[in-house]
Amino acid sequence: MSNVDRQPEEVECGASANGPAPAAGVEVIQAREVPLGGPRAMTVRRTLPTHERSMIGAWCFADHYGPDEVDRSGGMNVPPHPHTGLQTVSWLFEGEIEHRDSAGVEAPVLPGEINLMSAGYGISHSEVSTSQTVRLHGVQLWLALPDRVRNAHNGFQHYAPPVVDLPDVHADGPGGTARVFIGELAGSTSPIVTATPLLGAEVILRPGARVALAVDPAFEHGVLLDTERLLVDGVPLAWGDLGYTAPGLGGLRLHNPTEQDARVILLGGVPFDEDIVMWWNFVGRTHDEIVEYREEWQARAARFGSVSGWRDDQYLPAPPLPTTRLKPRRRNPQ
Repeated sequence: MSNVDRQPEEVECGASANGPAPAAGVEVIQAREVPLGGPRAMTVRRTLPTHERSMIGAWCFADHYGPDEVDRSGGMNVPPHPHTGLQTVSWLFEGEIEHRDSAGVEAPVLPGEINLMSAGYGISHSEVSTSQTVRLHGVQLWLALPDRVRNAHNGFQHYAPPVVDLPDVHADGPGGTARVFIGELAGSTSPIVTATPLLGAEVILRPGARVALAVDPAFEHGVLLDTERLLVDGVPLAWGDLGYTAPGLGGLRLHNPTEQDARVILLGGVPFDEDIVMWWNFVGRTHDEIVEYREEWQARAARFGSVSGWRDDQYLPAPPLPTTRLKPRRRNPQ
């Protein structure tokens, strides 16, 4: 997915967290709504990056959308646009999206299956909801690549994780399920390869369920709520909220106090130890790199290739750069 804000903000993404989590242990980040361009814009809820927190591990971007009736929202229609220095992670709850990229990959994005695209040195791609899609609902996530691999070749990975049961700590039997699309959780391990240690999973809790998840204490974590209400270590989240926990916790306690299933996307990773500059669809390290990426995209340079089925005049133009120099955010110790 593209960040198609007409006036994208400069985002200075720190190598470590923006500051320590509050005493309760869970920092609640509320989403802001962003239209994905056009007169019938599909609206997404963005929780990364924000002024409160720019990254969770290498996770540097999180858009949460739907459930949207496509005949009302217009669905997803993002024409070819560029990326550098990142990986995109597409995960759907409902609907179907057609992915095409300049590496020649054409693949459907289907519910419960991860598509991970590595931009590396540079790539372009399009994302369009299919004609069969009635409702569109899911998340789009980005991962920052560390310096040692950020200019590597682009690539694509796909995986359909199995459903694993999660026991209810206060009742016999399962309290929910998980699909682990990156990393390891609850005895399930994903074969998806990432450049830094990470976790990504969809977790569903049954009504009233209480689940204790063993997690890597070296990771910081984010719990993105897709449904009405959830308690994370006793702290309430509302629909669209992202609950953040700092490194040092060996477990997360999730409680669904509602009478409906609760669904979350669980993200985790070791704190990213490099400062990055993220603007529009580019991840770099300096202002001058971002300027170069933008100029090459506008000139349709070989770095980004071409996407089949699209005319050159249909490609998404880059917005103007801000009038000030982009600079990385400095690290703030925990």
